[in-house]
Amino acid sequence: MNRRDTVLGLLALGATAGSSGASAQPPERMKRIGALMPFPESDAQAQAHFKAFLEGLQQLGWTDGRNVRIDTRWSGGEIGRIRTSAKELVESKPDVIFCRATPVTKALLQETRTIPIVFASVSDPVGDELVASLARPGGNVTGFTNVDASLGGKWLQLLKEIAPGVVRVGVLFSARLAAGGGSYYLPFVEGAAPSIGVKTIPIRVQDGAEIERAIAAFSREPNGGLVVLPDVTTLTHRKLIVSLTAEHRLPAIYPNDFFATDGGLISYGVDLDDLFRRAASYVDRILRGQNPSELPVQSPIKFDLVINLNTAKALGISIPNSVRLRADEVIQQ
Repeated sequence: MNRRDTVLGLLALGATAGSSGASAQPPERMKRIGALMPFPESDAQAQAHFKAFLEGLQQLGWTDGRNVRIDTRWSGGEIGRIRTSAKELVESKPDVIFCRATPVTKALLQETRTIPIVFASVSDPVGDELVASLARPGGNVTGFTNVDASLGGKWLQLLKEIAPGVVRVGVLFSARLAAGGGSYYLPFVEGAAPSIGVKTIPIRVQDGAEIERAIAAFSREPNGGLVVLPDVTTLTHRKLIVSLTAEHRLPAIYPNDFFATDGGLISYGVDLDDLFRRAASYVDRILRGQNPSELPVQSPIKFDLVINLNTAKALGISIPNSVRLRADEVIQQ
């Protein structure tokens, strides 16, 4: 063999080795995230919260279409569509599923006990049997709750501060979709009522028509106020609830800031944008190999108080300075 043949042989051998190495290390498969939201896709606030989740992912290095594919489903607040979407999403076999609210998490768990699930804005994951415990979830589900035990008392206290004449407080929630059918939040509110000097009246509803009838009936007696609990039904029908409380001149406190933005009198509750950004960190950790059973369920750390002065003026309510000074946002225009 001459020198030329030797060189060509070595080059051919190197090319073969390079080709073999390339085939042994194929490109990494793009990760896949499923996302299931309980509200209509047209809901601007729900979109804003989901955007916060996407921003959290981007900050952690995940961009849809570049190194991850995100399949998002919106179920319009209807339990039948939630269950159908959950089944379809699980059948697509994503690496992890991100979801919002208790009914959505339950629907996903009915379809899979293996695909990791990260929830946000779930009130009672232990009581609703989504996890074994907050510290040790134990299965394929973990996430971020939207509740603090002191919320019930704070809602009543704030309502009484801005409307001291209130002695009857209706507690509005979904009989079907609220955490524990309402049994989770309701004791928080009822337990605080005697010390604040009000009587609480549970108002169970299932849809818009029941909401209209219930608020109209409750407002027939004087000195009433309303506490609206957070669940898929009340959040989906928030504009209806806000308009009805205005129509019946009923002071009301709401669980999220977007109620006040939509014209509600006052809101106090979890900063959902912050909650959704934090949820992105768990999706990131699972995509990088961690087990959801080892990630403890976390509680909210940021709360917002929002006052709508336009609504207060329309209702003839003067917001005390002591409440205004505590507000994170005051809407005046």
